[in-house]
Amino acid sequence: MNIDYHIQVDGRFYSVRHALARRDVEVRLGAATVEVFHKYRRVAAHIRGHGKGGYTTDPGHMPAAYRVHLEWTPSRLVRWARKTGPDTAAFARRLLESRPPPEQGYRSCLGLMRLARAYLAERLEAACRRALGIRAVSYKVREHHPGRRPRPGR
Repeated sequence: MNIDYHIQVDGRFYSVRHALARRDVEVRLGAATVEVFHKYRRVAAHIRGHGKGGYTTDPGHMPAAYRVHLEWTPSRLVRWARKTGPDTAAFARRLLESRPPPEQGYRSCLGLMRLARAYLAERLEAACRRALGIRAVSYKVREHHPGRRPRPGR
């Protein structure tokens, strides 16, 4: 089970009711379908996707708090980011474009919003400018700083 309400099957992610997060489930893979069972009852069925890393989400599986975010659109998120500055808007656009479909980038953009509440706009704009300069596709980039030893495994 993934940290949200998706399970990983054959390199892709499929949603289940959020109440089943971190519960044991069984999966039946068909040529065209993915069925998920909990305690011998089918709790989800999806059309089987192909290729690694994609998401298949049934909006009915989302927790109520996530459904609120369905009203967000990529253009609305970029418009919000533009209020901070052009580099924040460009970085938000990069986050959305790096995770097709764009909805998968929403969480990262909402993370930018949390940073905007915690830091001055000038600081966030400077951080986004730097992220754009190093071609980052995440706001959690770790890089080696001169004078500081890198942590093992980084």
